[in-house]
Amino acid sequence: MSNVKEFSVEEKLTSLVTLQKVESKLDEYKILKGELPMEVSDLEDEIQGLHARQTRVEEEINGIQEFIEQKKEGIKEAEALVKKYEKQSSNVKNNREFEAINKEMEMQQLEVKLAEKHIKDATEEIAEKAVVLEKAKKNIGTKESVLNTKKAELEKIIAANEKEEKHFNKQASEAKSHVDSRLLSSYEKIRKSYRNGLAVVAVERDACGGCFYYIPPQKQSEIRQRKKVMVCENCGRILVDDELNAATEVQK
Repeated sequence: MSNVKEFSVEEKLTSLVTLQKVESKLDEYKILKGELPMEVSDLEDEIQGLHARQTRVEEEINGIQEFIEQKKEGIKEAEALVKKYEKQSSNVKNNREFEAINKEMEMQQLEVKLAEKHIKDATEEIAEKAVVLEKAKKNIGTKESVLNTKKAELEKIIAANEKEEKHFNKQASEAKSHVDSRLLSSYEKIRKSYRNGLAVVAVERDACGGCFYYIPPQKQSEIRQRKKVMVCENCGRILVDDELNAATEVQK
């Protein structure tokens, strides 16, 4: 079984200071990107929804067109039957047969009129949906234009800082490997609690560098000894002495 290296409290604190400084640098790149990543994601989701709506409207139009074609076929069949009954009417033997044929002709003529009404209504519905479809297409075009602009802005920022971000991410991973999981979890939890992302701060002028709460001399002495991890009683941030903080530099 391989030996896992145990790091001293001072080594862990040094790694935490390094990690804090590195991640503060990475935070600066996030600030440069601003809301762009979220805006790009939101626009992509919106455009996807608009495309789905466009597809749905196109399918509805296709369905109505199929309905119209069915009604046109029905008209042809009804008109063919009318012609057939007209020929038969010239060969009837009595009034009863004549009336029966006339009734069938009237039924088919009604079928034609009803089918024509359905076609008229369906054609109007297609026209309405065509307007909706055109608006959807224009909306997609507008949104895609905005998306392309924002993507270009974001890609420009990413490209300008890509090398530095990779460098700092590598340093962050290295620093994390020197901190046990429990302490690292506490650090990350504290970091998420504050907008400035500061979880590790130095004691400056007898006060916490995060919330400026007074730190008693006895506690400052313990912090300088680096024998255990100390936190601010007021804000919960991890405290280190100013000398350790100043000595720990981030490699650029």
